[in-house]
Amino acid sequence: MKDRAVAKKRSQTASREQVEFETMMGSLGTMGSIPAMIGLWAAACFIGGLIESGGPLSMASKFFSALTGI
Repeated sequence: MKDRAVAKKRSQTASREQVEFETMMGSLGTMGSIPAMIGLWAAACFIGGLIESGGPLSMASKFFSALTGI
């Protein structure tokens, strides 16, 4: 009888640890994918700005012109 109780408790502990591990991996995946999506969005915006302004030199000159107000 004691053996069954001990085995059941071990099984519940192992199951709980498995759930905690799966939860941790899911949250880790979420926390890793959000910065990746933000980085891809920033790259897309930068590339769109380069295309719209006419190239990197034109973009740099327009950027400094916007900062100085000239």
